[in-house]
Amino acid sequence: MDLGIKGKRALVCASSKGLGLGCARALAEAGVNLVMNARGEEALEASAEAIRGDFGVEVTTVACDVTTPEGQEKVISAAEGVDILVTNAGGPPPGKWTDWDREDFIKALDANMLTPIAFIKALVPGMMERGWGRVVNITSQSVKAPIPVLGLSNSARAGLTGYVAGTARQVAVKGVTINNLLPGIHATDRADSLDKGVSEAQSISLDEARARRAATIPAGRYGTAEDFGATCAFLCSRHAGFIVGQNILLDGGAINATL
Repeated sequence: MDLGIKGKRALVCASSKGLGLGCARALAEAGVNLVMNARGEEALEASAEAIRGDFGVEVTTVACDVTTPEGQEKVISAAEGVDILVTNAGGPPPGKWTDWDREDFIKALDANMLTPIAFIKALVPGMMERGWGRVVNITSQSVKAPIPVLGLSNSARAGLTGYVAGTARQVAVKGVTINNLLPGIHATDRADSLDKGVSEAQSISLDEARARRAATIPAGRYGTAEDFGATCAFLCSRHAGFIVGQNILLDGGAINATL
């Protein structure tokens, strides 16, 4: 399918690896030029060079921490005039509800709620002026079904979801859509970290921890960055202009819900 976005320009945050990289590669395959961001310069440059070689698109890299005002300023400056925005940031650490204090919540909000909002506020007005734009926020399945050990993530991502629900319906008339992608378990560093925690807590091997978790997914496997990226690219395409303010769950059927 021709996604109709060849020649568009996109900012993809946290895109040196994992789900962000999956989104960047899928957009590049559709002919989209990229601004890629991540904290680690070496991994970012390697991923960008591979995309240039594989798809022949233009790629600008900005290595910085987007949760800081300085980092946001650098990325927004490089991304001025983009047609597509994909926000993404690693989730806060797991724990018990008694573990977290105010500073822990502030850090989670900065990374997973306030940073995406800052990018939306900076870049969406230009999309509205041009009459076309796409925003996809990578959030979490915990928005649909909170995960007890991820209370920090549950809280921050739910806040972003509420913000998007209201904002998306105000900008859609200008040809700009804002939607959220809610990943379940995917084969990423984040999943490795959580599986390692289970392995240590239950005194089982890492492979056993993964196998047990995969068995809870009706699809029988973890998702892949390619699965995720393809869905992101579709939401950014010319075909998705009537999808507004939605939360698209990609979890292999793990959450058993009617809606």
